[in-house]
Amino acid sequence: MATMGSLIGLVNKIQRACTVLGDHGGNDGFSLPTLWEALPSVAVVGGQSSGKSSVLESIVGRDFLPRGSGIVTRRPLVLQLHKTEDGQQDYAEFLHLPRRKFSDFALVRKEIQDETDRITGKTKQISPVPIQLSIYSPHVVNLTLIDLPGLTKVAVEGQPESIVQEIESMVRSYVEKPNCIILAISPANQDIATSDAIKLAREVDPTGDRTFGVMTKLDLMDKGTNALDVLEGRAYKLQHPWVGIVNRSQADINRNVDMIIARRKEREYFDNSPDYSHLASKMGSEYLAKLLSKHLEAVIRAQIPSITSLINKTIDELESEMDHLGRPIAVDAGAQLYTILELCRAFDKIFKEHLDGGRPGGDRIYGVFDNQLPAALRKLPFDRHLSLQNVRKVVSEADGYQPHLIAPEQGYRRLIESALNYFRGPAEASVDAVHYVLKELVRKSIAETQELKRFPTLQSELAAASYHSLEKFREESRKTTVRLVDMEASYLTVEFFRKLPQEVEKVGSDARGSTAANSNNSAPTMDRYSEAHFRRIASNVSSYIGMVAETLKNTIPKAVVHCQVREAKRSLLTYFYTQVGRKEAKQLAQMLDEDPALMERRQQCSKRLELYKSARDEIEAVSWA
Repeated sequence: MATMGSLIGLVNKIQRACTVLGDHGGNDGFSLPTLWEALPSVAVVGGQSSGKSSVLESIVGRDFLPRGSGIVTRRPLVLQLHKTEDGQQDYAEFLHLPRRKFSDFALVRKEIQDETDRITGKTKQISPVPIQLSIYSPHVVNLTLIDLPGLTKVAVEGQPESIVQEIESMVRSYVEKPNCIILAISPANQDIATSDAIKLAREVDPTGDRTFGVMTKLDLMDKGTNALDVLEGRAYKLQHPWVGIVNRSQADINRNVDMIIARRKEREYFDNSPDYSHLASKMGSEYLAKLLSKHLEAVIRAQIPSITSLINKTIDELESEMDHLGRPIAVDAGAQLYTILELCRAFDKIFKEHLDGGRPGGDRIYGVFDNQLPAALRKLPFDRHLSLQNVRKVVSEADGYQPHLIAPEQGYRRLIESALNYFRGPAEASVDAVHYVLKELVRKSIAETQELKRFPTLQSELAAASYHSLEKFREESRKTTVRLVDMEASYLTVEFFRKLPQEVEKVGSDARGSTAANSNNSAPTMDRYSEAHFRRIASNVSSYIGMVAETLKNTIPKAVVHCQVREAKRSLLTYFYTQVGRKEAKQLAQMLDEDPALMERRQQCSKRLELYKSARDEIEAVSWA
């Protein structure tokens, strides 16, 4: 199994890495809990002036925390202790100053104060933004401690009335987490029943499984009194034993008494105390540090399966996110060109799926042919064109000074040819309607191509090239459909006109029979300019136009699909490929210029993925060591 401290040292390393990446309980865009929240830590809780700072300094063996009256700790201090080899010099590092090592701990104290002021200002305000400090020393145990602002009941001058609730809310945000070990600091010269730390610990940890009680200032109790009822668990019982601490006196602090000497004095106090000598082996800051380290190591070992499970789930989610975001782009022109072509193929595949029915949108083209075109044909103004007045006018103008003898062929031709011109509108409208559908499908396909989301410049150029090709297809389709209409006007269907003279002769025979039967009456002559005659012409032309309309209703879609849809499927990106092939390496790189926010997202995701994979490997290695 892992040695004492190796697991804790690994957790310290992982927590520090999580903090560097900002992966420490904030909203990082992932649904899973952060690794930081899953790792156990120790939160130091106590009222103001309860001796929290002295306890921490005793555990570290260094005088490094700001001191003063009232509220001194105004930001959480995440303190990571790293045990080094004997003989190595003590030093400290701040996360916000990663390349600077502090061997003078007076400067550490000053930096804590300055960094606090940078966020809160030189006021008595508080901030939940933590300060990250790592201390490396052969005189410490591997441990992570979180020093929190002292609980208070009254706002002092310069603080808002809400400061009491703000501090409690901040402290609760740490100690409510099930993986947080609570180090509850209570001064011995105050009644345990009034202890702010114990009151809060009881609320968030009613069973006491996560709470360690620490009794400070034992040497400042009234003569003749002691804290044995608390230390022996009679006054307030916890699942873990209480630990008594003797802090340095103010005189020792003023004289800068070395912490190693202070630890020796603390041991001597318990060894020689008539009240506490029988508990001496389980008292003092050194024992507290070892107790916390041992318990933290046991908690970590017990949680290795759940931590590993969380890490594996997060790795899966991060890898999925990386696939979604895409891998980093190569720098050489050949690889960039290959990437562009791959992205184009992905887009082209989705575009064709829209057309072929794999995705919605292609059915709108059929809607143009099945609904829009027939409706447009029905709305053509043939009633006005074939009105009695217009037919008489056209036929008469076509006859010129000599009236037609049998059927007004020129009149028929003029009426039909002018009527056929009306078909140009629906034909061109069908071309435009399909063009707009294809443009919309290009836009949708670009939006749905996940791989393209990274490259706004490439999206724009791909869209512009696709629209250019569609415009060319539209122009060719317009020429073809208009040509179909012109073909109908250029050569009229002969079979239709061959029927017309027979009808005329039939009318002539009927007229001659009627004349013979009424030979005794005045013989009427057939007036070829009668209203019935022009109505018959209008009816014949209308029938012919209807026949042509049915023909065009079938041929226009064929032309449009052939010239626009088919070509879009076959050669939508031909123009784009031609343009790309002429670009220099710098221009290719510009096309693959990503959205800065997305680049930052991928970088963060990649770092997290590296962190979690490293954490998984190291936890497995340490747990089986």
